[in-house]
Amino acid sequence: MLKRYQTAAYALVFLVLIAFLLGWKFMVARERPEDVAGYRKQIEVTAANVLSLPTSPESTDESLRIYGVNVVHTPPFKSMYIAYGIYLGDGAVLTAAHTLGKLSGYTNPRVLIAGQDLPAKVVKEGSVEKNDLALVSVDQERLPISLRMRRNPQCKDPLRLGTNVVVVYPERIAHSRVISPMLIPADLRSKFNTLIDESQVSGSGVFDAGRKCLLGIMSRRITKFAYQNENGLLTSRENGYAGYFVPVFRSSPFIPQQFRF
Repeated sequence: MLKRYQTAAYALVFLVLIAFLLGWKFMVARERPEDVAGYRKQIEVTAANVLSLPTSPESTDESLRIYGVNVVHTPPFKSMYIAYGIYLGDGAVLTAAHTLGKLSGYTNPRVLIAGQDLPAKVVKEGSVEKNDLALVSVDQERLPISLRMRRNPQCKDPLRLGTNVVVVYPERIAHSRVISPMLIPADLRSKFNTLIDESQVSGSGVFDAGRKCLLGIMSRRITKFAYQNENGLLTSRENGYAGYFVPVFRSSPFIPQQFRF
C-alpha cells in the first residue's frame, strides 16, 4: 500500500512539473505585439547601420552608431526585454550588468547586431552596487566582414569636466557633456563621480565627441541640483537628472586585453 502511495505521489509531482514547464514556455513565448514590432524594428536598424558605414576613414558622430547593439532577454513569465550595449570588436559586447536581469544564466541573452539575432555568452558580470558592467560575446564569424574588421577604441586619458560627449544607441545618438559631481547629493559624489548632464538609457555607450573613443557605459540616473544665492544664503533645488556612466578606464577586468589602447 505504501509503495502505491509513493508511486502516486511521484506521478503527481511529475505532472505538476510538466504543467509548470509547459506554462513557463507558454507564458515566455506569448509576446505582446508591441514587443515584437520593437524587436523587428531594432533588427532593421542594426542592419541599416552596417549598410550605411562611411567609405572615408574619418569618423563622424552618426557613424558611431555602428557600435550600438541591442541586448535582449526574456525573463520567466514576463515579456521580452530589449536593452542596449556597445560592440567592442572580436564578438565582444559591453553593457550594463543590470540589463541582463537577475537570471542571466537562465534567460538566454541574445544580441541584435548587423541585422541578426545572435545567441550571447555571458563572459563577465558585475553588480549594480559595485561595477555595473557585463561583458558578453557572440560568434564573430557570423558578422559581416566590414564589422569584424572594426575595433572600438577605449579612452585612456583621465576624464575632464566639460568634455563634449556622444551617447550612442543603434537607432540614434544624443549629445551631452561631462559635469561635476558637485551637482548631485553629497553622499553620492564619491561613488558616482562620472556624470553627464542628462539621463540616458542603461547600456548605451558614452563616447568622447572629439576623440571618438569610448568613455563608458550608461548605468543609472541621479537627481541633479541647481544652486543659487538668495539674500546671502546658498539654496538648492532639484534640477532634473544627471546620467551616471561606468568608466571603462577604471574597469579593466571587463575589457579584453586586445581592446586596452
